[in-house]
Amino acid sequence: MKRILLAVIVVLNVSCSAYAETIGVSMSAFDDNFLTVLRNAIIAHSHSLPDVRVQIEDAQNDVSRQQNQVQNFIASGVSAIIVNPVDTDATEKISKLASDAKIPLVYVNRQPANVDRLPESQAFIASDERVSGTLQTQEVCRLLKEHGKGKSANVVVIMGLMSNQASRQRTKDIHDVIETPECAFMKVVDEQTANWQRTEAINLMSNWLSAGIQFDAVIANADEMAIGAIQAMQSAGVPMKDYIVAGIDGSPDGIELMKQGYLNVTVFQDAVGQGTAALDTALTLAHGNKTEQKIWVPFQLITPANMNEFTGRN
Repeated sequence: MKRILLAVIVVLNVSCSAYAETIGVSMSAFDDNFLTVLRNAIIAHSHSLPDVRVQIEDAQNDVSRQQNQVQNFIASGVSAIIVNPVDTDATEKISKLASDAKIPLVYVNRQPANVDRLPESQAFIASDERVSGTLQTQEVCRLLKEHGKGKSANVVVIMGLMSNQASRQRTKDIHDVIETPECAFMKVVDEQTANWQRTEAINLMSNWLSAGIQFDAVIANADEMAIGAIQAMQSAGVPMKDYIVAGIDGSPDGIELMKQGYLNVTVFQDAVGQGTAALDTALTLAHGNKTEQKIWVPFQLITPANMNEFTGRN
């Protein structure tokens, strides 16, 4: 009997030590192309680390579901939590839940509303959205001038989810650039949300074309929506060479359309870099070490001149 009990204890010790660290991860949605790359980067990086396991849940764009996932992570005793917020304005409660439980928390990709008041054991990993829309719109401005539209040009803007800080900031970037003397010839004639979705952007662009909206450039908060706009324009027989279309993310589909001459501008957002840094930071905090509370993964402008450098990176 003693031998049996000893064997059971050994087995239990081995099974408990197989994963010294379990990190709970709540993603806002699994059906987003960019976030899929980010999620896969977290998984791949965990496989390269000894004694690390990640438990990843899909919040399905539901705030309550995400909060419940965080509560479940806490109840199961994870070492740290990574959250890609559904609603960046609803992060105060998530931060409090983790702080009260004394479990480190890392937000990734989408900036929480309480980013300047995070507890010591919490951090934020992303790319600085004040740069993304700025790089994008400055290049659109340059291209419009190059295409002879430097005196007057109409622009339509396709926004992401308005509950997301990234969408609001990227849209603000567009307007800030247009207000500069160099780009004041640009005028936003309409802007609407497509909620980060390609299909919604197809419908939105189809409606604009049916309504006879006149524009020279399309500036989308993300490649997925820029791609939707391009597909709607192609279906309507619009001569794409006469228009400038811009996105953000540097997605594989976006770069492929750039190679085909349809997408003129995008901005590389490093999903792999963000996912890897999020897991590293979560582990650092879980081990009781300090880290920077805001960690920026740089944005980079992508044009036809350098697009090959970014093939396969997202």
